[in-house]
Amino acid sequence: MEQEIDFDEVLTKYRSDPYDYVDIHTTHTGRIRFKVSKGDAVEGKSGKWTQKPGSLLFILQRERNPKSFFSSTNGEVSSIRDDLEGQFVEAGEKILTIRHPLKKKEIIESILKKVLFPFVAPERAKYFFSLETQSKIEKYGQRGVTVNPGDEILVMSLMKRDTPVYYTGEPGIIHSVYFKPGVNVDQGEPLIGVCSSEKLPLIQKIITRVKAEWE
Repeated sequence: MEQEIDFDEVLTKYRSDPYDYVDIHTTHTGRIRFKVSKGDAVEGKSGKWTQKPGSLLFILQRERNPKSFFSSTNGEVSSIRDDLEGQFVEAGEKILTIRHPLKKKEIIESILKKVLFPFVAPERAKYFFSLETQSKIEKYGQRGVTVNPGDEILVMSLMKRDTPVYYTGEPGIIHSVYFKPGVNVDQGEPLIGVCSSEKLPLIQKIITRVKAEWE
């Protein structure tokens, strides 16, 4: 595994372009009115409970029903489809991109996602740890919990129904958690990152190297 990661190449990449590019797509059809322009700075949700919405990006009007869409991250609008202003757009249309400056922690997580086994969301839904998994995490800590194929580790909450989610993947410990309980996760997005005990030294090496070399 160590031979699969060229640390110098990875760090050089992030140093030359320390950003994440977040593409924004329409979620349904409607006539679009942009509220930002290229180069504008935008903010994500804020507040103690993230109760304050981010910057208003655009409004979609459908059957005289306007719906506002806000930024989920901070950064700068790096591209925008000005040609669509005032036009009717289809659902799923890419309309703008936000250039988000990466923090050290985000860079580490980005690299780790290439090393850890990702267990992804089977549906767009809200997720929670199962009672047994949550109990183990509270007792042993997140990285003290081992998961094996067939374990009921999560509960998927969708359309007011709770469905158990069984782990499918390589055995290991829960190293990283990518979801927040009660917040929707898109289908295919990682929920947790799992690593075997053999990979732990490599994981620690990645974290140490980035912390030491990234100011």
